Amino acid sequence: MKADCHIHAVLDGVDWKASIQRHEIKPDDGFLRNILQTYAHQGYTYLRDGGDRWGACLRARELAVEYGITYRTPGSPLCQKGHYGGFIGTSYETMAEYAQLVADARKKGWDFIKIMISGLMDFNQFGVLTELGMNPSQIRELIHIAHEEGMAVMAHANGAQTVIAAAEAGVDSVEHGAYLNEDALQAMKQAGTVWVPTLSTVGNLRGKGRFSDDAVVKILENTSYYVNQFYNIGGLLAPGTDAGAWAVPHGSETEVLLLQQAGVPEAYLQKGIAKIIEKF
Repeated sequence: MKADCHIHAVLDGVDWKASIQRHEIKPDDGFLRNILQTYAHQGYTYLRDGGDRWGACLRARELAVEYGITYRTPGSPLCQKGHYGGFIGTSYETMAEYAQLVADARKKGWDFIKIMISGLMDFNQFGVLTELGMNPSQIRELIHIAHEEGMAVMAHANGAQTVIAAAEAGVDSVEHGAYLNEDALQAMKQAGTVWVPTLSTVGNLRGKGRFSDDAVVKILENTSYYVNQFYNIGGLLAPGTDAGAWAVPHGSETEVLLLQQAGVPEAYLQKGIAKIIEKF
């Protein structure tokens, strides 16, 4: 099966602000149909969206059936107020507010919950995140609440301790996962967590002149090393480009290539894809 397990239909890979404005009044069907047609022509039959608060992902899910594509989305990602994710998701201040958002998502028929529990990589400084991860007890509670509602959990998570906390709480998939260590790999392996490393969001920045190439290459090499280690211990990996992110167009074929360069056979990825489909 050909799958991209992390995309953002709301974005176009060029200008995130202009992309969002395109859908602010209502989702732009013409844009969404164009990207769905691109995926269909390339043979994709499964797409998993990372969500947005304007409903572009939900409209894409409705349209995807016309293109023979199974489409899954969390609706709007959920993020703690004042922390990373507010540009695209819905913010909450208390656990009670979060729990209500999760319950509402289930009632609306959204497919799963996406939580934002760390910052991003600083693409100009190797080893630096824009903000550290949440307290492990908070992470456990977020995942527990979603699971109690019968919802799988996708976690935007970078940093070893954040990923360990999420995996030990039973998170279903980890997205990105920069700056891991052996303990984080073991925690994901033991929990059956699928890692979607989105190498394209780093690899596609090389040579673009927007960020430090030295830092970008080091980030890619570091993540690729741990991807290889995770494959070697039998961990579940799935391809996700994060299409719509800057320099990652919809239909990008870079992710499987980058995973192969990290030592992961393309056929091996089917295990992770199957687990994603089962859970999400």
